[in-house]
Amino acid sequence: MMRIGHGFDVHRLVPDRPLILGGVTIPYEYGLLGHSDADVLLHAVSDAILGALGLGDIGRYFPDTDAAYKGIDSMLLLKYVVDMAQARGFRVSNLDTTIVAQRPRLAPHVAEMVTNLTRACQIPSGCVNVKATTTEQLGYAGRGEGISAYAVVLMAATEN
Repeated sequence: MMRIGHGFDVHRLVPDRPLILGGVTIPYEYGLLGHSDADVLLHAVSDAILGALGLGDIGRYFPDTDAAYKGIDSMLLLKYVVDMAQARGFRVSNLDTTIVAQRPRLAPHVAEMVTNLTRACQIPSGCVNVKATTTEQLGYAGRGEGISAYAVVLMAATEN
């Protein structure tokens, strides 16, 4: 059995926060505002996995009202979600993602993001794709107000 999930996340850019995308800290004068480390890419991937399994979204499991998740590394949240999927008899088979940001230039960091996602999702690097695009200076991303990410995941039933 196969299942498909889609995830989306967006956070505002603010000064005095680190910019973390795909588990990579990227040098930039702004970072993403959020209760956790605000890694929009990992949040979108987590939501895609949960969506494929009909389990809601990460807010259900890691609410921003819970002090336990204040500043938490989103890689830990993604690993928890992957473990939830495995406990239900599913594994990530393929992952395709897109980060939408006018700045900074993300291409030099994509390979490390892919490596991080392959480890967290426990799949080969050829099964993970990370793309970065701009909005040609349109909208909140184009004005440098925020960064968003989309993820599509294919989940496969594990063999028993």
